Amino acid sequence: MEPDLGEFELIRRFFVRAGSGPRDPNVLLGIGDDAALLDVPKGADLAVSVDTIVAGRHFPEGSNAHSIGHRALAVNLSDMAAMGAMPAWATLALTMPSADSDWLEKFAGGFLSLADTHSVALVGGDTTRGPLTVSVQILGHLPHGTALRRGGGHAGDILAVSGTLGDAAAGLAFLQTPTAAKRSAEAEVLIQRFDYPTPRVRLGLAARGIASAAMDLSDGLVGDLPKLADACGLAAHVRIEALPMSAALRQSVSLGQARDWALAGGDDYELLFAVAADRFTELQGAANQLNLTLTPIGELHAGAGVTWSLNGEDFSPGVSGYEHFGRASTQITV
Repeated sequence: MEPDLGEFELIRRFFVRAGSGPRDPNVLLGIGDDAALLDVPKGADLAVSVDTIVAGRHFPEGSNAHSIGHRALAVNLSDMAAMGAMPAWATLALTMPSADSDWLEKFAGGFLSLADTHSVALVGGDTTRGPLTVSVQILGHLPHGTALRRGGGHAGDILAVSGTLGDAAAGLAFLQTPTAAKRSAEAEVLIQRFDYPTPRVRLGLAARGIASAAMDLSDGLVGDLPKLADACGLAAHVRIEALPMSAALRQSVSLGQARDWALAGGDDYELLFAVAADRFTELQGAANQLNLTLTPIGELHAGAGVTWSLNGEDFSPGVSGYEHFGRASTQITV
């Protein structure tokens, strides 16, 4: 193993792209100066988001560095997707116990591979020594006034979600069980969903101008839906039997456990939409074009709060969404 690298050698070796990766003419000055200089396209609004992931809180200690790099960017890309924004640039602040070259190569590989997939340029950042913590700021753009917002829904809008729910929570649970208990093909699929979340960037772009409101599901449906309903100034109702759950999830655990994870498990990073009833088919068609499912699960209506039903009967979820300073529905053991 090589000795710890110096900060500037670390940045040059693992994060400065020399002759590879996307070239963005709107990056006037990238890594290497005190700040990046960016030229935002004319007539565009700038979308900015930042997320921090911490070892032992957002991913288990000892996780594969490649998956950590992927996750660090994916959670930010998901925010761009929820706004209908085109991701363009990112900055990275990386705190780690030591500058281990093997770990850094894997981390940078996961981060930059996903960045290349979405034509995102890494334009700056910082590295420090300390407990493993990764902060990414992402910047994107979209035509002026076209952003999807949480608060744009109307009474009568259909609530719909992309993909399937609960897979990441199940994957985390399998990661935390003894090795012998997680070797089924279904378990491996679920673990992959946790380790490598897929931001729905293309669907978010397609939904712009069709959906009334959107947000990404990072903290679980029961934690996130009230935020959307409140932002709209409306009430929401969800039919739990309609929640989309993967075959891998249904085949791995009981229906009750699968339902709890679909309701409250964080880290799915699927998109939750409100869309006018007469435009739902259009949005569903856009999802189909991307080989994604879009499932109606309920609706917005006048009032406040969120209600739930199961097969026509009132239902009260016995689980809650992820909350950093409260009880977490998906708790990582540290």
